[in-house]
This record gives sequence, structure tokens and C-alpha cells, in this order.
Amino acid sequence: MVSNVQIHPTAEVSPQASIGAGTKIWHQVQIRERARIGEHCIVGKGVYIDFDVVIGSQVKIQNGASIYHGATIEDGVFVGPHVCFTNDRLPRAITPDGQLKSDSDWEVGHTLVRRGASIGAGAILLPGVTVGTFALVGAGAVVTHDVPAHGLVVGNPARLIGFVCACGNKLAPNPSEGDRYTCPSCGRGYQLQVTP
Repeated sequence: MVSNVQIHPTAEVSPQASIGAGTKIWHQVQIRERARIGEHCIVGKGVYIDFDVVIGSQVKIQNGASIYHGATIEDGVFVGPHVCFTNDRLPRAITPDGQLKSDSDWEVGHTLVRRGASIGAGAILLPGVTVGTFALVGAGAVVTHDVPAHGLVVGNPARLIGFVCACGNKLAPNPSEGDRYTCPSCGRGYQLQVTP
């Protein structure tokens, strides 16, 4: 671990985890073995980061988020309070013959959140999804399918209702230009396709 990492005394960070320079880890966080967290991240109170999770640099993870094995989060992502990254599409505690399931009894599902995306408070991401660059997942959404770059999704299951700018504001379509959008706030223009 790098020397200028700030770790609250109540946090449990595996010595096998890798934490980047300038990262701050707050109260009652648990970071498991082989988790990799980049530079200048903020990991809020009560966050759980499972083994082998990969988190980029300049990521903000708010209080109570749970990020399970199989998740990869790229640079500059915002993860709101109490967000849950799941990793099992067929969850069971026991096998069909009644035995407690072990690591060999299931297949881990993977989730990817691309650079600059934001995941709103209380959202749930099912395994096997990709959230595109600078996409915005609304609070409480249940993400069951891929979200395109700059996509704005809400609801359960999450559905695409528009697109957002890198600044976070909703984009306005340019009807005469097909797949062109403009941000009414900062003026940035985009050509977007509905693919992650």
C-alpha cells in the first residue's frame, strides 16, 4: 500500500488489497483480498468491496455501497449511497440435494461501469451488465440490461428515457440531425448511438 493513503482505524483493509495514492477510506469499510483501488478515490462509511474487485482512480463510493466479486469500475465513476452490485443470476444458499453451496457451485457474473458514469442512490446492478461512459443510472433503478454511453435510465427494470451530458445535465435532441444531441447547459454536442 502507498504511504499517503488515509484509512480510518475502524476500516478493515486486507493486506493483500492494493490501494492507490491519495485514496481515503472511511469508517467501518471492509476491503477484501486482491481488491484493487486506484488513486484519489473516496470510499465512504460502511462500504463493502469484495475480493478481486477492480476500481479505477478518482472514484467516489458513497456510504453503504456493496460491490461484490466480478465488478469492475473505471476511472471517475460516482457510486451513490447503498448501491448494490450483485454477482449471481441464480442465487441459492443450497444445492438441489440440500447441501450448502460452495464456490464451485456457481458462476460469478461480471459487471462493468465505464469511465465517468454515475450510479444513483439505492440502485441495484444485476450481473452481466455494462454501464456506458458518462451514463446516469437514476436512484433506485434496477439495471437488468446494458446502459449505452451517456444513457439516462430509471425504474424497475431500468429503462432508457434520454441521454445526459458529461456535465450531468439532460441532453436535448436535434430532431433535424438524427442521432445528434446538445447540452442546453454547457453547449457540448454529441452524436450518440444506443449501444454501451
